[in-house]
Amino acid sequence: MTSFYNENNKMLVAVDCIIFGFEENKLKLLVGKRQLNPGRGEWSLYGGFVAPDEDLDEAANRVLFELTGLKNLYMKQVGTFGAVRRDPGERVISVAYCALINVKDYDPILQQEHQVQWVNLIDMPRLYSDHNEMVSRALALLRRHLSTEPLSFNLLPNLFTLTQLQHVYEAILGEEIDKRNFRKRIKSIDFIEKTEYIDKVTSKRGAVLYHFNKTAYLEDPCFKL
Repeated sequence: MTSFYNENNKMLVAVDCIIFGFEENKLKLLVGKRQLNPGRGEWSLYGGFVAPDEDLDEAANRVLFELTGLKNLYMKQVGTFGAVRRDPGERVISVAYCALINVKDYDPILQQEHQVQWVNLIDMPRLYSDHNEMVSRALALLRRHLSTEPLSFNLLPNLFTLTQLQHVYEAILGEEIDKRNFRKRIKSIDFIEKTEYIDKVTSKRGAVLYHFNKTAYLEDPCFKL
C-alpha cells in the first residue's frame, strides 16, 4: 500500500455470487445462513472481500471455486451495489456476479461444509441486505441474453433431451414455450447435435440425447434463438 490518497476515506469492496442451478424442471438458487455479524443467521448469497492483489474477476472466481470446487464456470458481472447503508457493519461496495452450474456437478460434501443449499427461485426467502435485488437483476440479465448466448447448456449435463432443454428455457423465462416451434428451431441449429444415445431414465419411451458443440458455436456468430 502507498501513502497516496490518505486524505480520503477507505472503503471495503466485496463480490457476491448469484449461483443458479437447474433441477426437477426448476431454476434454483444457492443460498446459506450468514455465519458472521452483521446479519448472522439471515439467508444470504455467498461472497467475500476483494484482496489487495486481486482484480474483481479474480476475486469472483476465487469465491466460486472455494464454494463449489469447480473451475471455468459461466460467470458474468451483474452490477455494482453501493448504497451508503447497504451493510450495517461498514461502508461496503459489492460487485455482484451471476454464475450457472449443473447441480449434479456440485460435490454435496462441499455443499455441507459451506452450509449452503439449493432453493427454488420462486420460493426464494428474504435475503440479507440488497441480495434479493441482486438476484432480480441477475435473472433479468439471463433473460436478456438467453436468445443470443448458449446459457442454458451450463445448467444441463453434457447429454440432454430436447424436453430438458425446453424446461430450462421455461424456468429462466418464467413462462411456457410452444413445444413444436421450440423443437423446430433447436433442430435447425448446427451446434446442438443429435447423438446416437437414448435416454431411458427420464423418458419412458426413450428420448434422443443431444450435445452442445462449443467449437461449432464459436464458429457461428449469428446464433439467435
